[in-house]
Amino acid sequence: MKKRSLATARIVPQGFTLVEVMVAMVIGMIGLIVMMQVFSVAEGQRRTTTGSGDAQSNGAIALYALQRDIRQGGYGFNALNAMGCPLTLPAPASRTLTQLAPVVINADVPAGDANSDTLLVTFGNNEGPPEGDVVTAVNGELIAVSTAINYSANQWVVAAPAAPLNGCALAMAQVTAVAAPNIAIAASGAVDGGTLFNLGGNPRILAYAVRAGNLTVCNYLLADCGADCTAGDGTCSASWVPIANDIVSLRAEYGHASTATSGVDSWNQTTPADANQAALACLWARTSALRIAVVARNSQVDRGQLTAAAPTWAGSGDDAAPNIDLSARANWQNYRYKVFETVIPLRNLPWMSACT
Repeated sequence: MKKRSLATARIVPQGFTLVEVMVAMVIGMIGLIVMMQVFSVAEGQRRTTTGSGDAQSNGAIALYALQRDIRQGGYGFNALNAMGCPLTLPAPASRTLTQLAPVVINADVPAGDANSDTLLVTFGNNEGPPEGDVVTAVNGELIAVSTAINYSANQWVVAAPAAPLNGCALAMAQVTAVAAPNIAIAASGAVDGGTLFNLGGNPRILAYAVRAGNLTVCNYLLADCGADCTAGDGTCSASWVPIANDIVSLRAEYGHASTATSGVDSWNQTTPADANQAALACLWARTSALRIAVVARNSQVDRGQLTAAAPTWAGSGDDAAPNIDLSARANWQNYRYKVFETVIPLRNLPWMSACT
């Protein structure tokens, strides 16, 4: 058998040619581009899903908190002779509210973020009669009432005249001692034949406002909620506690009835006002509902515009003020929004005496 020499053996080429390398690079780049596009789409869907979930949760929390407190509004002082009178608060607030009412829109609360409403909700927590007790005698700080057993030391009370009175001025005072039939209260302003309302040991005067993109709350009985507040930039004292994040707007309207027997037939932001105290009290008695809208924002900002126009709610178009306006933020259209709205009955007002 003849053997080939090494010199005559065929040399087989090894490795890749330049063309083969370039083709492989092109294929790899195409695969990488496809993978990046798939990743980008998946990441966008993930951010949309998680961001929308955050907005859903935050909006639901905000709406629940507002509903819970507004439904209690007016408890403990639901009577015509107290409704609508100015109320002086004790320290640390030490200020006078324009009206004693279950809930007031855009009054006595420092303004929050632009184009958003504020709410002031007031209610007591006593287990006694919410219509108040008749004052049978006044002897200095000793005030006699028919049901002194319903009172205890350190509870807060408000003394009102026997009937709606022009120029009425109420003040919150604290019970110092109880010895039936007398209750010891300093500077209560109570008069013989008037009414004493027991608000309990832990009443609430809660101010709600959207500040720096959060729904915040402050209790006027624990702090001066107006201290160090600057309207429009979210700056406020630490007494304002955030309860829901990424809330960008709060809108509210009263539901008014034109007569004592009719249902709600108009919605607006007009707070009841009248020079005659009896007429003012009746206006409050016929304000039997509040409707609110909370606008929650997706926490993720997008590079492109996602929202062409501001969302609407049931109150849009009723007044100029209640429309949802998000334009205070330059890139507001780069977010997604969810609107949560409901109608809340003011349950304690129908208990009052009927007005014509």
